[in-house]
Amino acid sequence: MNSSELMKTVKSRKSVRTYDGNPLSADDRRKIEEYIKEIKNPFDIDVDFTLLDAKEHGLSSPVLKGETLYVAAKTDKVPYADVAFGYSFEKLVLYAWSLGIGTVWIGGTMKRETFQAALGLEEGKRMPCVSPLGYPAKHRSVKEVAMRTGVGADSRKDAKNLFFDKTPDTPLVCDDKAVSDALEMVRWAPSAVNKQPWRVIADGNLFHFYEKQDKVYVNDSVGDLQKVDVGIALAHFVLGLESAGKEVETVIEDPSIKVNTDMFYIATVKIK
Repeated sequence: MNSSELMKTVKSRKSVRTYDGNPLSADDRRKIEEYIKEIKNPFDIDVDFTLLDAKEHGLSSPVLKGETLYVAAKTDKVPYADVAFGYSFEKLVLYAWSLGIGTVWIGGTMKRETFQAALGLEEGKRMPCVSPLGYPAKHRSVKEVAMRTGVGADSRKDAKNLFFDKTPDTPLVCDDKAVSDALEMVRWAPSAVNKQPWRVIADGNLFHFYEKQDKVYVNDSVGDLQKVDVGIALAHFVLGLESAGKEVETVIEDPSIKVNTDMFYIATVKIK
């Protein structure tokens, strides 16, 4: 996708909890399966995807209706696995939406043991989230409308509260359209209960990503869901820059900027 196509995909994509009950077409399923094989992340951590038939494995979620297929993924329990998971899974989410296929990140509202068994989750592996894959129903369920309203799903924080120049006290003013567009894609990234727990501090051609920990969403079988969210935001930024023709590199080089005690350095994107 070029930059304008990606922006349209990012801003139009919605979490879908109400599906029309039809399975993916053979062509769409083939495209998803082929795309999964190509997904990479900057941390070279394997994110192993599996498509799971809902009826065959007895999979469901109380917040969903009409789903027939899920995608689940697992990683090793290693440093940066949560960020890599979010980065890789979001690439699939965006690609699916470009095909007209709906998704929604599910981290807690499911029988986790059932999904883990269907995935064949081994000792030392982790499954942070899953998602249905299907065609959106024409109308959302009453439950879905209430959930979206409850978390303010259609709103986002102002850029001045997310992006900063050299210190976390100075809002970023950006005159590079490719960068400002990529940051806008970051702003619209999805996150658990719409907390948007990422902050970006720019210093020239360096963009340092931080996790602003609002609430601890961490346990051994799930990992750190807010780090997953930062991985999603990081994917939006890198994809946005690359779609505009920028050459970038993602590195882990803590700049030791003085930040609040609830902010934790994740990674840096260098624009070459």
